[in-house]
Amino acid sequence: MPGWPSNEYKYSLEGQRARKRSRRYFKAPDYFFSEVNVHMSFKQNDFLYSTYRKFLLTLKWMFFGVLSGVVVGSVSACFAKAISMATSFRATHPFILFLLPLAGVFIVFFYILLGTRTPKGTNLVIDAIHNGQRVPLRMTPLIIVSTVVTHLFGGSAGREGAALQVGGSLGNSLGHVLGFSEKDHRRTIMCGMSASFSALFGTPLAATIMPIEMSTIGIMYYSALAPCAIAALTAHFVAEIINPGAESAMKLSVVNEFTWKSGLFTIGFAILCSFVAILFCSTLHETKKFAKTVFKNSYIRAVVCGAIVIGLTLIVGSQTYNGAGSDVIASCINDPKYQIAAYAFLLKIIFTAITLSGGFQGGEIVPSLFIGATFGHALAGLCNYSPSMGAALGAVFVFCGVTNCPVTSILIGFELFGFELSSYVLLGVAVTYLFSGNYSLYGSQKIRFNKYEPEVINRNAH
Repeated sequence: MPGWPSNEYKYSLEGQRARKRSRRYFKAPDYFFSEVNVHMSFKQNDFLYSTYRKFLLTLKWMFFGVLSGVVVGSVSACFAKAISMATSFRATHPFILFLLPLAGVFIVFFYILLGTRTPKGTNLVIDAIHNGQRVPLRMTPLIIVSTVVTHLFGGSAGREGAALQVGGSLGNSLGHVLGFSEKDHRRTIMCGMSASFSALFGTPLAATIMPIEMSTIGIMYYSALAPCAIAALTAHFVAEIINPGAESAMKLSVVNEFTWKSGLFTIGFAILCSFVAILFCSTLHETKKFAKTVFKNSYIRAVVCGAIVIGLTLIVGSQTYNGAGSDVIASCINDPKYQIAAYAFLLKIIFTAITLSGGFQGGEIVPSLFIGATFGHALAGLCNYSPSMGAALGAVFVFCGVTNCPVTSILIGFELFGFELSSYVLLGVAVTYLFSGNYSLYGSQKIRFNKYEPEVINRNAH
């Protein structure tokens, strides 16, 4: 072949020398292979170390999830039992309502005694998640005692909001005792919140997601998913042992088939629920501001607000709107013949806003479910729903509107009322989330991304 060396040249002395020179130039030096082996050894060691480190971190957070589930779940289950006993005592001794102003004075004094003049409630826990700060352990006895006292004497408040504070405080303290670093504070708080919410509310799926979702709207802290899930499931198991059957079952017997017509009704109903959620949030915040402006002394504010709640109760003629109202929610959903005033949701908004404005403690989540359930119960006929179905959807939609937690709301709908409502819940929650705007029960919630456009806004809820 032209251009190739001939056989005579290949085997000549000059050709042999040329081949030796080429091998000398192109032969890889011996140390090259040793460097490659060392580099591969380093890479293997890095991989093994990284795998070992991830394994230890996984075990660490699994252990913390179980521990926080047991500890926080036990405390929260006892907390739920105490609230149930307080509610039962008030039902058999209704005259105790007249001591509500004195109960408010005691709560204010108790907070001041333990060094908290201006309690921030759940907002303190959310701020701690944002900033990686510690939540003081004294929040646990403060919120437990004050919430039980509020329910015992007839204040209108819930308990799951208090559970988030108890869980955040205990979870953070457990992490501190175990020597967790400051960068772990966010996850320890979330684990405690999941455990406490699960123990009190009986919804481990929603309890897993809520702390991850609620602090910053538009961002999910997935690094806390595994420990929160373990904590929520463990706490639910512990609560079933300590306080079995605490949560009444609320399963719908009949669910309408989902059609395009029922879908349109659901969209309209969800929009109305978002307006109710905005009304509740605005009333709550403005009432608190007004009470602090008019009555600057905390003791006087507690006495006045307690007296107003007593007066409203006497006007209504029953204690339907005092306490959390879980029995009313269950009746709206389980009893097809249950009757309640169409304006019941408005009365619950007023009772709850005045109670919390006076410094009484508790949560806003069960009242929001009460408001949504009674609103849906009243409007069910207009939307072609049964009263039970309207109450269930209303509770889920209003909850979404006041918390800005759509994934948690969907899971609560599934866990409380069954998967048969899935199409209604999915559509209604999505619509409510959009139409509720930037309103929230918690002013410390960060809205990272715009609900309507793909842009960063990074502002607080209002």
